[in-house]
Amino acid sequence: MRTILCRSHGPPESLTVEEVPDPRPTAQEVVIDIRASALNFPDVLMVQGKYQSQPDLPFAPGGEISGVISALGDSVENWQVGDEVFAGCGHGGFAEKVALNAKSLRAKPGNLSFAQAAGMTTTYGTSYYALKQRADLKAGENLLVLGAAGGVGLAAVELGKAMGARVIAAASTNEKLAVAKQAGADECINYSDGQLKEKVKALTNGAGADVIYDPVGGPLFDQCMRCINWYGRVLVVGFVGGDIPKLPTNLVLLKSCQVIGVFYGAFAGRFAVENEQNFREIMDFVQSGQLNPLVGQSFAFDEYADALNCLEQRRALGKLVLQIS
Repeated sequence: MRTILCRSHGPPESLTVEEVPDPRPTAQEVVIDIRASALNFPDVLMVQGKYQSQPDLPFAPGGEISGVISALGDSVENWQVGDEVFAGCGHGGFAEKVALNAKSLRAKPGNLSFAQAAGMTTTYGTSYYALKQRADLKAGENLLVLGAAGGVGLAAVELGKAMGARVIAAASTNEKLAVAKQAGADECINYSDGQLKEKVKALTNGAGADVIYDPVGGPLFDQCMRCINWYGRVLVVGFVGGDIPKLPTNLVLLKSCQVIGVFYGAFAGRFAVENEQNFREIMDFVQSGQLNPLVGQSFAFDEYADALNCLEQRRALGKLVLQIS
């Protein structure tokens, strides 16, 4: 099979396409013929050697996939060859096949394409965990979502609406805001002029947002801390903006607010039962039509460098997907 390998850390152009033996399943594994692999920002960081949990070299990037089961381990139950599935795999998804533990699989909903399903695990898993377990988002609250047209941001917009919040989408261009509006955002803010705080206050009668979902970081984080409501919750999701900001603890005191970390991978590993319940609820939202994952752009297998560069340069609208077969 073909796979895209990282043999030394560097830019996406340093990756290579190579032929390797097909995986063979252990007793508890299945082999999946991958149809689509969705991109996430950790893929970029892993290739650069900057992620908090680095796989050993060489490795294939790609943390979430969808495809069709082509082989079963001897002890696997409840799955059959030919079943359509999606899963998170950490890495290894930029390949034609992958062997995964059968317990990590979920059935692909019939109303989602393989490209859409490929992007469900990390993006929606992260955003729902953030809004449900970490922020305890309530119907009627004001939810501010930064980076609202990216993968996790757009998922947070959709999930926030499904949970009954008033969603304020914030992004750097009007084109991105149009995407967030289409996904259900009630209000939109272009923060390219540096006026995020003032615009949020204007939309909330001076109170500020009850929950802020921030996957961007950088200088925007300070403005988030200045437009959070009393008893508000600021969710630290990531730092695609580059710089890791410092926390002004005086504002935490003055607002009696919470600054809450969101590490979905650790949650999924430590609390598997709760994570599975989350996904049952997410799938209910999908079946009811409240979630409709946006695939912003699909790339051919050999266009992996273009795909990773598009993600790193924050040009993505919705999910970016590598079409494997």
